[in-house]
This record gives sequence, structure tokens and C-alpha cells, in this order.
Amino acid sequence: MPPFPGPAQQAVAPEGWFRDEASAPAAPAPVQDWSQGAGTAVSAAETAYLPPYPGPGQEQGGAAEQTAYLPPYPGPEPQRGPHPAAAEQTAYLPPYPGPEPQRGPHPADAEQTAYLPPQAAADPAPAADRAPAGNAAEAPEAAADWSPPTVGGNTLRAVDPAQARAEGRSPIIDPGPQSAILTAALGLLLSLAAVLGPFALLVPLIALQGLTAAGWFRLNGMWPARQGIALAFAGALVADAAVLAVEDVYGAAAIVGTLGAWVLLTLVLQLRSHADPDERMYGLMASVASAALAVICAGYLAADTAAVTVGAAAVAVAVFVRALPLPTAASVGVSLASAAGAGVAVGGLTSVGVGGALLGLAAGVCALVGLRVAAYDYPSKFVHMTAGVALPLAAAAPAVYLIGRVVG
Repeated sequence: MPPFPGPAQQAVAPEGWFRDEASAPAAPAPVQDWSQGAGTAVSAAETAYLPPYPGPGQEQGGAAEQTAYLPPYPGPEPQRGPHPAAAEQTAYLPPYPGPEPQRGPHPADAEQTAYLPPQAAADPAPAADRAPAGNAAEAPEAAADWSPPTVGGNTLRAVDPAQARAEGRSPIIDPGPQSAILTAALGLLLSLAAVLGPFALLVPLIALQGLTAAGWFRLNGMWPARQGIALAFAGALVADAAVLAVEDVYGAAAIVGTLGAWVLLTLVLQLRSHADPDERMYGLMASVASAALAVICAGYLAADTAAVTVGAAAVAVAVFVRALPLPTAASVGVSLASAAGAGVAVGGLTSVGVGGALLGLAAGVCALVGLRVAAYDYPSKFVHMTAGVALPLAAAAPAVYLIGRVVG
């Protein structure tokens, strides 16, 4: 910054700058001499880079020189319309729609929202007038979306069982006659294949083990679970190979040994998982249960062939009778009686004899337990066609082995 002049060196313009040559001379102001001394040097240094101050006769010319390179001023406009310069500056801007005389949508708004989905109109009814979805008595429309339990199987999407209980419906739906027919067919195949030998029995048994492994995971809501299903199915195949490799006396030991090894393997694999602790524990329990059920099915290979024939036939009859449209108590009683009768009938054709009644009754009880498990928690149609078919036969395998050794 230039040096600041002291009080005695205050810059005062010479009188010649402001004096009009045509007017009378005025008394000069008492100023210091600008031609001598330090004040003259300071004033010249301060104004060295300033533009020349125009005199009275040069005022317009100096202003014209200073504004020579500035754009021309358009001057006042007689009307309120846009100025040409403003029009040039806004030539590439979108046109302003202006005020709308009505409340309808503007054409520009329609073009901007042409590809947006239509918005539904607001519900005029207040939220307080709406009935809660969880109360079937106050919301009959919501309850009409769900059908009551039927013996024909569940054809609806799986819902929360707590919601079903709150709406007064049962979360249990039996698999129905379709899966019962498949269970009866698979049981009859096991019964007939046991007569032909263990290798013939192996074919329907592998199908039973695959359905068991897949259905259990889906019944627990874990889908897709390809690794867990493959692990459980591999354990079942190992158990089948172990039973066929040892003598009949050590068949049960081969099954238990395979089951223990597979539980340990499943535990190690779940410990390596990076999932949350709760999810890891849930997966561990489902994997162990699925592998255990699939491995236990190998009990048909370890049991006596006559016991397998009687027990599989009893399971087929019990599940089929249970699917008939009868009251629950009557259906269970008739089903167990039919299983015992089938055991007596088929046992008379084999070496089991009258002991087939006990074997058939035990197999029927296990079959109904497995059927009840497959009906829990609003299962889907896929569960009915897998777990609903396999679990009655899988649950009856230990009873066929144990009771068969007692009555054989």
C-alpha cells in the first residue's frame, strides 16, 4: 500500500482542476505548495497509476474513453416485456409455462411424468375407520383371503402361523390325499422290493432318503439349502454302503457310526460359517436333523426282509386311511386299526405271522407322527410332496428294525 500522508500532508486537489476557465476567478484556497517539498513527491507517487482526471470540458470525452469497451446500455424499456439482451441470454433455457388459470396438470408436467407409474388416489376413509388385519371378526375381507384347513393340501402361500392363530385358524394343514397316495405307492415299492433282496430295496430307499433330506430343510423354512441337502443325502448313501458292507448283526452299529461321523462333520462345517451365531445354530440343528432322518432310513436295509415287507405295507395303509375325510379322532383310530390289520394280513404271508399286528401298529404310530410333523407351520405344496411323503416312512424305519427283531 502507498504511504499514508500525515495530517500536514493531506492531499488537496489544485484549484485549477475545479476552476471554470469562463467563470470569474475565485479566491485560492490556502493550500501548501505542490511544486516543492515532500508533499509534491508523495502526491505524485500516489496518483502515478490513476487515470487522468478529466477537466470540465473533457468530462464527456473521458467517460466515453473509459466506457469504450463496455456493452451498450439498452436504455429504459417502454414496456415490461423481456429485453432483447435477456432473450439472448435465456435463448437455450426451457420456456417458462407461466401461471396456470386452473388447477389441472400443465402440459410440461405431463411430459415430465409420462413414464412414471400412475399414482393411486388417496383413500378418503380415515385410518381410524379401518379394521385391524389380525382380527377376523372386525375384518371379514382380510379373513376371506385365507381358506380354512382342508384335507386336499395347502394351495396357498405360506403365512406366519402366529397370524393364523390370531385369526382363529389352525397353522396345521395335513398334506392331503395326493401326498398320501405317493406315500402309499413308495411304501408298497419298499414292501415288494424287500422280497426281492437288499439291492432291489436300495432303489426306492434312495428315493426315500432324497425326499427326506430335501423336505426337512424346506419344512424348516431353509430354501435353497443345496449344501445341507447334499450333505444329508451323502450321509444316507454312506450309511447304505456301510450296512451292505457289514453283516446283518452289525447293521445297526453301521448306522449309528455313520450318524455320529456325520454329526461331527456337520458341526465342523457350521463352525467355519461366517453367519450370525443364531443363524449358525439354526442351520446346525436343521442339518443334523436332516442327516439323522436320512441316515435312519437305512434301517430298512438293516432290518429283516419280512419285517420290512410288513412295516412298509402298514405305513402305506395308515397314511392313506388318515387322508380320508373323517373327524380327527375317528381318522386316527381307523388309521391305526388299519395299520394293525395290514400287519396281520401281510404278516400271515411272511414269517412274521401274528406278530405283524404289533409291527403294523408300531409302524402306523410312527407314520402318523411323521405325517403330523410334515403338516406343521403352514407348509407349502413342495413340503407336502417331499416331507409329507417321506417323513411317515422315515419315522417308521427304527420301529420296523426293532419290532422286527422282536417278532422275527
